[in-house]
Amino acid sequence: MPERRAFEYAVVRVVPRIERAEFVNAGVVLFSRAAGFLGCEIALDEPRLRLLAPGPLDVTAIEAHLQAMRAVCAGDAAGGPIAALPPSERFHWLVSPRSTAIQISPVHGGVTEDPAAALRRLFAALVTTSG
Repeated sequence: MPERRAFEYAVVRVVPRIERAEFVNAGVVLFSRAAGFLGCEIALDEPRLRLLAPGPLDVTAIEAHLQAMRAVCAGDAAGGPIAALPPSERFHWLVSPRSTAIQISPVHGGVTEDPAAALRRLFAALVTTSG
């Protein structure tokens, strides 16, 4: 029988106009120290984002920042020196509070037998939209 292990996760939010405090959920970062797992799912819904910010919006810059988060999470050298840190330190860097167009929700916890499956479920529930 698989062992249930604790995990922590946070939602990646894109805030196109900081002064309005409106956001679009764009991803989930999940860390389970006990399972040795750090993963993220990120996908920007540009049409939904443009509903919140119909004026000029630098989507290329936002996508670049989201790609950098993916690289850090994966430990990819493209993520710079932070990507070389141990998974727990990368997770805490990824979920640190920010005051930019990309912000992070509070960190939440849970337990699961399969952190990758938990990440997929959370991403589906918190980020993707059904038509």
